[in-house]
Amino acid sequence: MLPRWRKATRLRSFFRTTLEGNRQNVSATAESRKRRPRDVFLRKSRAIEAVKQHGRRVSAEWFTALVSEVPGAYPRVGIIVGHRFGKAVCRNRIKRMFRALVMKSCQDLVPGQAILVFPKREALKVPFSVLVEKWNTTLRRAGIMRARAEEGAGVGQ
Repeated sequence: MLPRWRKATRLRSFFRTTLEGNRQNVSATAESRKRRPRDVFLRKSRAIEAVKQHGRRVSAEWFTALVSEVPGAYPRVGIIVGHRFGKAVCRNRIKRMFRALVMKSCQDLVPGQAILVFPKREALKVPFSVLVEKWNTTLRRAGIMRARAEEGAGVGQ
């Protein structure tokens, strides 16, 4: 019988080799598959800082956005909520709301744009449908979102 630490080492090496094999298969098929929902979001601090430095400001009643052009086939969105926004429950709730907005409208966003969204506290008190309308009008006014061909086929309807 092997000691505990030896079993753990064997398991780690097994999973490492298994994951490395899967990683190669995933990277080969990554180009052929469609974009995953999480690929829409900016996650790296370097990309976020680049948008902060080079982006233009678009303000709305319940959020502020910084928009910058980036090379790429699809738009990227980052949601920034600092500690001064409120407690963790409020910060997570507002991030979930804006993630839902992004996921519903990501097909209509213009490719090659990076958007950083800074929600305001008042957005928590607004009904989601009103926030959707403001999101759509603000991004269309800024030229970040394509206008829909059909009337009434917007996000959230």
